[in-house]
Amino acid sequence: MIEEFQGVNFTHTTFIFVGFPETFGYRHLLFLTFVLAYILALLGNSLILFVIKNTTILHSPMYILVSALAVVDIIVPTAIVPAMLLSFLFDLNEITLVGCLTQMFFVHFFSSVESTILLAMALDRSVAICNPLRYTAIMNSSMFLKLLLFTLIRSGTIMCTLVGLAASLSFCGSNIIHHCYCDHMALVSLACSSTAKNAAVGVAVIICFVGIDISVIFVSYVKILYVVLRAAAGEQRSKAIHTCSTHLIVMMCFYFIGSVTFLSRNLQIPIPVDINTFLGVTYILFPACINPIIYGVRTKEIRNALLKIFKMHVNRIFTVKVSTVRF
Repeated sequence: MIEEFQGVNFTHTTFIFVGFPETFGYRHLLFLTFVLAYILALLGNSLILFVIKNTTILHSPMYILVSALAVVDIIVPTAIVPAMLLSFLFDLNEITLVGCLTQMFFVHFFSSVESTILLAMALDRSVAICNPLRYTAIMNSSMFLKLLLFTLIRSGTIMCTLVGLAASLSFCGSNIIHHCYCDHMALVSLACSSTAKNAAVGVAVIICFVGIDISVIFVSYVKILYVVLRAAAGEQRSKAIHTCSTHLIVMMCFYFIGSVTFLSRNLQIPIPVDINTFLGVTYILFPACINPIIYGVRTKEIRNALLKIFKMHVNRIFTVKVSTVRF
């Protein structure tokens, strides 16, 4: 009777995060590592947004996508890292079911949006290099509106389904989430009712965002390399290979780590909790830290704009100091 009562009429409404049980004694070191990464992500992406906003020549489709990527790379870490840092310092590791589901939606929704942005950036470069005469006709405001609708429909529908199915479950056993944020399967694995639909939707997410997006991205970069290598020679060839390979490596890390963390519980892969949690946080923080470098500082136009803004500020400060001395 007790088991029946618990299974039908009882469900936890609060949960406790236990993300690093084996390395909990080093939580202050973990705090320092993640707070530095978070600050780097915030500063790097904010700087990219500032440069693009204040440089007229960067108000083009490619840099609008870079700006959108920077916004996402600020939102997603902010959804998990501050709460995680507080748990390291003050053991504030409880969350309500509603809070957990809300965090789950934001993290997975904006991560899927990031995947769509990376896809759009690859297609943008492919059109610009492989079909330059039609670039302005293809990459226009109508195309961006279609991209926005596609992103909202695809990401919104799938992630609402994902969170809705998780919300319908009963949690009558443990309320310990073996993670430091509300990952989908980390919560679903605690359910005492059937989770077959949740697992199926989880696999569908990987197929939809990893299987499709990474395939299109890979084909786009292959086309770019093919066109550039045919037209370029010497140093330009090596530069093109280096740029494309760097982009692909960063993207592969994003998709591979995300797939491992998302599917590890679906496929019952025996990954230690600390490692799985670290991979889950890396999946969020690594792109946010590296994207401002890969798509920002290493881009000639953004780098030149950044140097120009820096020189203007230095000259302004120097002029003010000189004027003050003369006065």
